[in-house]
Amino acid sequence: MGRTHKMTKLLKRRDPDSVAFKVDTQTRIWNGAKTTVLFLVLALIGIILILPNIFMLNKSLMTSTMVIDPTVHFFPDWGNLQWGNYVKLFTQDHDGWNYGTALLNTLMIILFNIVAIPISASMAAFAFSKLHWKGKKYVFAAMMMTIMLPGIVTQIPLYVIYSKIHWLDTILPFTIPNLFGGGAMYIFLLRQYMMGIPNDLMDAAKVDGCSMFRIYWQIILPNCKTILIYIMFTVFCSYWGDYYGPLVYSSNLKFVTFAYALFVSSTEGDAAASLANIRMCGGVFMTLVPTILFTCFQNVLTEGALTSGLKG
Repeated sequence: MGRTHKMTKLLKRRDPDSVAFKVDTQTRIWNGAKTTVLFLVLALIGIILILPNIFMLNKSLMTSTMVIDPTVHFFPDWGNLQWGNYVKLFTQDHDGWNYGTALLNTLMIILFNIVAIPISASMAAFAFSKLHWKGKKYVFAAMMMTIMLPGIVTQIPLYVIYSKIHWLDTILPFTIPNLFGGGAMYIFLLRQYMMGIPNDLMDAAKVDGCSMFRIYWQIILPNCKTILIYIMFTVFCSYWGDYYGPLVYSSNLKFVTFAYALFVSSTEGDAAASLANIRMCGGVFMTLVPTILFTCFQNVLTEGALTSGLKG
């Protein structure tokens, strides 16, 4: 009986003169129209967002004269593209700025922190999520309260401390403090993720005689690969585009990063005008590297962002 009723409904939907067929057709047309409009809106937004990057890329392939010409040139001279600007960016000094050295400084900071922050933060998260010790909840609450503390509040005390221990104009302010977790948010994300790992794995490892550090290193940490990659990418972006830190702690310009060198040199009138195309090359390079990394790890990063807040 039920099968006959389903067949009858199916035949009515296929009958051009039936009401069900007309309603079903209108629904399909309406859904198709909504999908088309949504696609066009998203495409328009994408074009608007990518247009400044295309403009910057075009400017980087021009001569300096074309860049600063009062007549705006959106497209470069296709017969005379200045690909050598990217070579000059890192191989020559530009009004006292050596972008190659600044890039090496940035890479040193990033390489240290993408290792130090995930490991130190994961150790703290392991203690908060899997170990039982007196006062754990109070310590965790105190740590989370630091998120509400604006960074500008600690800026002057940190500057005074770094000055007293002679860390100014060095790489140390950007590396050594991150050996303590790199911030409460990283610890919180890892702690939430680790709480979703079954405790039965730890119990089985304890029965086999594993030490607590071995459980952390060989069992817990490999299961946190997704969120660790997400944190590493976040750390990379934080220090790749950081110019404010060196602006505060590098008073004599003895230690500069790539983003800081681009920022300061672009604000100098003569340098910004005479080497405008070189600055554009730097901007393209600053944008391109994170874009490539995000494209390569897009699925993992999306998964890490979605699951980190759902564990536990």
